[in-house]
Formats: sequence, structure tokens, C-alpha cells
Amino acid sequence: MILSLLLFCTLKAQRSLTVGGNNWTVTIPSITAAGSNYAGTYESATNQILLTAGVPLLLASGKVSVHYESNPTWNSNLILSTKRTGDGSTICLLCTISGGTTYQTITLTDIELFRIVAVAALATYSNIPIQLQLSGVSVTIPAATYNSKIVFTISSL
Repeated sequence: MILSLLLFCTLKAQRSLTVGGNNWTVTIPSITAAGSNYAGTYESATNQILLTAGVPLLLASGKVSVHYESNPTWNSNLILSTKRTGDGSTICLLCTISGGTTYQTITLTDIELFRIVAVAALATYSNIPIQLQLSGVSVTIPAATYNSKIVFTISSL
């Protein structure tokens, strides 16, 4: 079984979001002994995805959300999760980034991953590291290549 993830972003309300990093391909090892099962959970590098997010207005905020889309085939028993593993870098002294530091299940509809608040200036965070997790891998899932597209969106709170 091979899993491949593609990364995309959408923008709303003059906030900016750039998605970098590499597609994640998980190679699931073959089962060689009867009665065995797969490890079940696989993790990407802690910086598999690097986001650059900007909130352009004084006293403004933004939330980064995420969802997945089958691309073209996905098994609903496979569970994708994501978390923010660091803050990235910024020169804004009074800006904050919060949330998203524990794994959250990625669904077909947007879920909030984290927030950025700009107090006295433009808030731009670069190289925000994102990690992915795949769970639910089992011998009961048909052997195939499954692909999913992960979509990040930035919008107002």
C-alpha cells in the first residue's frame, strides 16, 4: 500500500498563506507472516510541511484551517492527522501563534489548526513546521494506492 499526499492552500480576506515542503509518500511494508497486522500508525518528518502565514492588519487575526480531499481514491478507514510542531519565525514582537500542537484528525470539512493574532503590526510567520500522521492501516483495508490532497486555508476568526 502506498499513500501519497499533495499539499495546497486557499486564501481569504487579504490574509496570505504559502504551503511548502514535500509530498509525503508512506510505503507500507508487506506482511510476511500469517496472522500479522501492520504497525497501524505512521508519522512524517516534523517539518514535512512548512507554512508561511500573514495577517496584514493591525489588531487583526487569522485562523489556519485544514481539510482533505480524495485524490482520486481514499479509504475512509485511513485516518489523517496533523499538528504544528513549532512556531516558525517572525519579527513581530507582539504577535502570537497558538493552538494546533497536538494531533487533530483531518476531515473532509475544514477544522481549525491554529490562530495568529497581530496586535501592533503586520503578523507574518514563516516556516511554521507541520507534521502528518497516518493511522488506521490494517490488513482489512484492500491493498491499493491511496492518495489524498491536504488543503490549508487562512481566514478571519
